[in-house]
Amino acid sequence: MSAPDDPIYLDYNATTPLLPEVVDAMLPYLREHFGNPSSGHVYGARASAAIRRARAQVAGLLGCDADEIIFTSGGTEANNLAIRGATEAQPGRRGVVTTVIEHPATARPCAWLERHGWKVTWVGVDADGRARADEAIAAIDGATALVTVMHANNETGALQPVEALAAAARAAGAAVHSDAAQSAGKVPVKVDALGVDLLSISGHKLYAPKGVGALYVRRGAPLAPFTLGAGHERGLRPGTENVAGIVGLGVAAERAEAELEALGPRLGALRDALWGRLAAEIPTIVLHGHPTLRLPNTLNVRFPRVSGADLLALCPEIAASTGSACHSAEESATAAILAMGVSPGEAVGAMRLTLGRGTTAAQIERAALALVSAWRRLSAEARS
Repeated sequence: MSAPDDPIYLDYNATTPLLPEVVDAMLPYLREHFGNPSSGHVYGARASAAIRRARAQVAGLLGCDADEIIFTSGGTEANNLAIRGATEAQPGRRGVVTTVIEHPATARPCAWLERHGWKVTWVGVDADGRARADEAIAAIDGATALVTVMHANNETGALQPVEALAAAARAAGAAVHSDAAQSAGKVPVKVDALGVDLLSISGHKLYAPKGVGALYVRRGAPLAPFTLGAGHERGLRPGTENVAGIVGLGVAAERAEAELEALGPRLGALRDALWGRLAAEIPTIVLHGHPTLRLPNTLNVRFPRVSGADLLALCPEIAASTGSACHSAEESATAAILAMGVSPGEAVGAMRLTLGRGTTAAQIERAALALVSAWRRLSAEARS
């Protein structure tokens, strides 16, 4: 819970607070239900039953069978398992197709493969921040083991052409992975509609705890474990399960599925109201990302002639960011914005404003006023 004097939180793409019902569901598994889910006695059976229930809840959000869900320590591990596991399981193929705007949890495993002799094709994006589908499809061939593309960009919110790339990958016999950490719970994420074999989600982007996530693994998809141990999670992710965290993820996923139809439009309306206020007062402000094919909670804008970091420093009443929280804290242009053709000098004016369940219309009004006032002050100082 935030304190009354806390700044307005507009960094939901970095992390989300836990829902009260998530905390309530987790507490028994932090207190009395301490058993190891692999144990054969009643203590273990209680923990195992809780995991089975959560597996079904996450499967409901993604539209798959419960036994196709593998629990991990978060989105990063899920991405690494998908990328390292799918490529290791296909030794006859040596190609990977991905994009230049992926989260480091995807980009770095792909770069690791490239250093170890794999051919990795890094597909560019258009001015709206969407991967060039024609470029990606042209790169997919019989040597391609994996196509991995995020469902929505964490900085701009731009939705990616996953369905088109998945169809091309399937035609070539390649596996398809998508990082849906940012999109799950904000827009529909159904694995059959997307056509993916592997899909990652992260608990703390979904009002569940940090340190838990999941990987959807389509039945029959090629996947080898990249960590070795006992036979937990179908042998794909060894290590005793984080029962409390998994329970929390299950409840959060069930809540997200139940409220998706109402939450998305509400956040989209608030986001558009914030953009409208900023654009009305700062006519030269620029929107980053597709105008419609974008997460409903995400607004990435470029303030003219100022630094985004300097602007935020003048707005202590707002908690936001100039880019992904997973990147360096140093002020620099982010790869996603540069890939859209924005010059480095202009890109430092970018700011990511992301909304969530707790965002209100009154907060949007206050945030807009604060940002406009700070921009005017910095602009005046620059001219003097």
